[in-house]
Amino acid sequence: MRANSNNDLRAFVAVAEQGSFSKAAEQLGLSPSSLSQIIRSFEERLGVRLLHRTTRSVALTEAGERLLLRIRPALAELDAALADVGHFRENPAGIVRVRCLRHAFRRHVAPILAEFHRAYPDIKLDILIDDTITDLVAGGFDVGFTLGEVIEKDMVGVRLGGDMRQIAVASPDYVARHGRPETPKDLLQHKCLRWRWPGRVMPYNWEFFTDGSWFEVEVDGPLILSEHMMVIDAALEGMGIAFWVEQELRPLIDAGRLVPLLEDFSAPFPGFYICYPQQRQMAPALRAFIDFVKAHAVKA
Repeated sequence: MRANSNNDLRAFVAVAEQGSFSKAAEQLGLSPSSLSQIIRSFEERLGVRLLHRTTRSVALTEAGERLLLRIRPALAELDAALADVGHFRENPAGIVRVRCLRHAFRRHVAPILAEFHRAYPDIKLDILIDDTITDLVAGGFDVGFTLGEVIEKDMVGVRLGGDMRQIAVASPDYVARHGRPETPKDLLQHKCLRWRWPGRVMPYNWEFFTDGSWFEVEVDGPLILSEHMMVIDAALEGMGIAFWVEQELRPLIDAGRLVPLLEDFSAPFPGFYICYPQQRQMAPALRAFIDFVKAHAVKA
């Protein structure tokens, strides 16, 4: 075995956990062909095959399963030891991989990016801005910004701001031509501009609150989009009624470009959280980012 066995083992674990050379290569910052060569050379030095490869899948051999079982805790302990030593660094450094809902990015991340870089110039933030709800750890992310209602199990969640609420809005022209809905059920007689969660087949059903409970309305209309702000643009053009977070809509409402509707049925709910896996030792760069976000969280 050569001195780079640690890297070979980490490459093997990445492929085994991802079940894919391409996904593991992306996680490690390598090309799939380079990763394949590393694994092939590793198997040759061991004199045993660790992975079954086909054109569509990767599976562990019996030897591979046994090796993975033994080295996972060893690598975890090594990472913890290195992270512990890293606490002695005066200037945290490294990459922090972040997954962030779009509205959460605009509200809690974008305003602090420049100041964070000035405070920690050696930390690189790799941020994916996406409204898809996915497994944080499986995606290779260190930390996420999401709604409290969708935080995964075994995650630490820290609330960042105040409550939020969604409201229905339309342009003054639309209201003049079609009138106001008096109850959420009246929306069934209106042109509604719908939004689809990325990765979902069906559009989002609008949620309202009355008599102590939430209920959904499956609205309909001339347009379904996957970008919220494009839905709002269509509402500004008078195409129909839109439904979105009040904080985002408030400047347009205050300017008279949109009219709020059904506000008595729009109740607040807990807003955004920063979440991350429970871990015994946290990398200094990740700790610095989480602490910075919490210290600068928008409270309103």
